[in-house]
Amino acid sequence: MLENLNGKLLVYASSLARGSRMKSVSMATERMAKILNLNVEVVTFSDEFAPIYVYYKNGDEEPIPLYCNKGEKSGIQEIYAALRNMMFVLSFHPKHSALRRFRKEIMQLS
Repeated sequence: MLENLNGKLLVYASSLARGSRMKSVSMATERMAKILNLNVEVVTFSDEFAPIYVYYKNGDEEPIPLYCNKGEKSGIQEIYAALRNMMFVLSFHPKHSALRRFRKEIMQLS
């Protein structure tokens, strides 16, 4: 597990987003958050829109987009792999030194 992270994963969706797409995105996000010891926050909007977004937010920094489901049916494993890959990419950013220390572990997550 990662230590010294003040981050969370944010799921942005329409309040009308329900069903298997929302469930798959939420479950994959929760799985990643649990492994990385991050919180998950679901942010819903009253506007109706199809995409479901996942962002990484660390402290007071601007959220960083990790994943977007535009309406396609994706499995939990596929979404999880996309999140894992993006967290790996973020580990190279100088602002995310806590992720850098765990690059190898992030890629070994399955």
